[in-house]
Amino acid sequence: MRAEIIQKILDEKVVAIVRGIYDEDCLNLAKALHEGGVNLLECTFDQKSHEERLRTVETVKLLVKELGDVMAFGTGTVTTVEMVNLAKEAGAQFIVSPDTNEEVIRATVAADMVSIPGALTPTEIASAHNFGADFIKVFPANVFGPSYFKTVSAPLSQVRMLAVGGVDANNIQDYMAAGAVGTGVAGCLFKKEWVKAGEWDKITEASRKFTSLLK
Repeated sequence: MRAEIIQKILDEKVVAIVRGIYDEDCLNLAKALHEGGVNLLECTFDQKSHEERLRTVETVKLLVKELGDVMAFGTGTVTTVEMVNLAKEAGAQFIVSPDTNEEVIRATVAADMVSIPGALTPTEIASAHNFGADFIKVFPANVFGPSYFKTVSAPLSQVRMLAVGGVDANNIQDYMAAGAVGTGVAGCLFKKEWVKAGEWDKITEASRKFTSLLK
């Protein structure tokens, strides 16, 4: 399963990052994204309370049940092994973190989920890779821009890097040309007001336009 998700990320290249959207709203959002060609979705954990984290778990369970045959789902902002275990319980297939945490990476791999920790410097990127991460979320990517990927990927060509943070339709092709293998995005695929208003066609259209840039 883990190998299949790794390949899916390499093939699909776009992970939709969803924060603060739950239950049926998130399911409808996922359907709209899928119609637009986005088949990887990260539901982020809210760090405010355990109750909020459990709401993410229930949402991921719903997504996996309804769309698990056509999409892959993961959890984001995963900073502890406890959260890795909650994600596994929910049926998540990949784990995304804002930082490089060896325990989280190793627990993710041991649970047969794809590990995508966050890192920025060459030392952090190499360390995360050596801990067993499958991809590195270079975050925030917009701090240094596409040229940074080109510079870092030369000595670290064995590392699969995703550009996350400030990536949009205007620069995604530059990031890909510079060495990124994919990206994590939100705002260029959907807006919360579209979700609130049920304007699913706008989300599908935006997703289709963005994914077309990567073909």
